[in-house]
Amino acid sequence: MFLFIFLFTGFFFIIGQFFNDANSYLFFGLFVSLLSAIGSYFYSDKIVLWLNQAEPADKKRFFNFYTVVENMTIATGLPMPKLYVINDPSPNAFATGRDPRHAVVCATSGLLKIMDREELEGVISHELSHVKNYDILLASIISVLVGSISMVAHWLMRSFWWGGFGGRDRDSEERNPLMFILFIFALILTPIAATLIQLAVSRKREYLADASGALLTRNPKGLAMALEKIADYGEPMANVSTATAHLFISNPLKTKKTSSWFVNLFSTHPPIGERIKILKSM
Repeated sequence: MFLFIFLFTGFFFIIGQFFNDANSYLFFGLFVSLLSAIGSYFYSDKIVLWLNQAEPADKKRFFNFYTVVENMTIATGLPMPKLYVINDPSPNAFATGRDPRHAVVCATSGLLKIMDREELEGVISHELSHVKNYDILLASIISVLVGSISMVAHWLMRSFWWGGFGGRDRDSEERNPLMFILFIFALILTPIAATLIQLAVSRKREYLADASGALLTRNPKGLAMALEKIADYGEPMANVSTATAHLFISNPLKTKKTSSWFVNLFSTHPPIGERIKILKSM
């Protein structure tokens, strides 16, 4: 979190250097980053559910979903989270919220259809581990900060491209050419750096949730079999936002299996084959 705020304020500081008003931009960047973090803390769950078109789960229709979550929350000592369902045939699930008392667990209709009870317990144990480890808060705040950086960079790039600033005012002749080059590099590299940090954090927390879930159920095979079914489906979800893709148990945007290091660098999740291998070795 400190790294993100440092990156965000540093981005604005470089912009301020270009406009010969570094201090003002520095404090503005700090204010926006803190405001984004606070906003995501209180409203991230509502935003995530809206983006993914999730609806409250009916207890009669999704009885297994409810009973598995109830049993697992009793075992973990967590409060019962709110349950939501996304009408999508692609099997997947995620957890969100700011803390265990305000947690949400959401599954796709496809996942609830193809998983048996043992596999569903593996998936739920993974998601409840995210809740217990406070990954839901970390992921939500990081999503908002990355989105804020990307949005500002995109707006500045468009303004620069269409001549909205630079070259038209009196101060443009006094600007250091090196600061202009640094400004362009910041516009291009800062959003990429922020995204890489987001993805690296997401991958680490997925491994931790797998391990914590296996410890909770004492049955790593259940989660391993569930991940195998998810991987075998191989089709992306119909309506999913890139801003929330890292929250899911498996990459909801995937179209085929890939294993190159470059692709994995930009992946929201660790290789699913590696996760299955680790679970089966427990």
